[in-house]
Amino acid sequence: MTPSSVSISELAALRTRHPEAIAEAAARRRRRPLVRDGARLMIVAADHPARGALGVGGDELAMADRADLLERLVLALSRPGVDGVLASADILEDLLLLGALEEKVVLGSMNRGGLAGASFELDDRFTGHRAEDLARARFDGGKLLLRIDLQDPGSLRTLHSAARAVDDMAAHRLPVFVEPFLSTRSGGRVVNDLRGPAVARSVAIASGLGGTSAYTWLKLPVTDDPEDMARVCGASTLPVVLLGGEVHGDQEGAYEKWRKALSLPTVRGLVVGRSLLYPAGGDVGAAVDTAVGLL
Repeated sequence: MTPSSVSISELAALRTRHPEAIAEAAARRRRRPLVRDGARLMIVAADHPARGALGVGGDELAMADRADLLERLVLALSRPGVDGVLASADILEDLLLLGALEEKVVLGSMNRGGLAGASFELDDRFTGHRAEDLARARFDGGKLLLRIDLQDPGSLRTLHSAARAVDDMAAHRLPVFVEPFLSTRSGGRVVNDLRGPAVARSVAIASGLGGTSAYTWLKLPVTDDPEDMARVCGASTLPVVLLGGEVHGDQEGAYEKWRKALSLPTVRGLVVGRSLLYPAGGDVGAAVDTAVGLL
């Protein structure tokens, strides 16, 4: 059994007998530039499971079926205009073995310790990829989540760890996509503030992390009022990609918000996960193609 012939059903057997196949697949993977000729990026995100966030819509375990998730990812990555994927190590390694990452941008998820619903959710430790892991695997960058609650001491530890991660990524000359939020707790849940002033403040904080911002990108939500995005993106000169987030059944509304924000000069693309992998109509290919069309 070789990675070039492996199917999803054979992954466990390959991992059992030949764990070295993962490193071998990473070493021979054909790479590409992060951005081609100024084109915008279309990245599919699938790093939610590693934080215990498995729900989509009313299905609390939608992303718990790994074979189904991999099928959706392989389909999404095969569509024209899709540049790459953001995921945790286990998912990226499955995709490597399936041969789905050739000439794709591969971004590793770095901090997944802030488990969804945990009392320590905002003490978001770096339990995923480190900079050296990403460099060793010849991946193309990393992503970190930075949720800041001014009333939660865990946010300070996350902030400090995030700054050191930015430094480590810059030392390896690897782009790091920082996803910042100002957050609060409500009813036992962490809620991100998507009002324009709050997002602009999170941008200012994230942009100043570490000893250099040379390799830092921002991964930002579209604000509650899309008209606020110009001011938000004007808070930094760093390149921006837009995250998808929950669409609450209004896929067309989400597309329209993304379309407007993509017209801003610092916005360089989309990083979207559940709303494309688990669209309301069930057609992953069509959802991905529509998102690509916005670019």
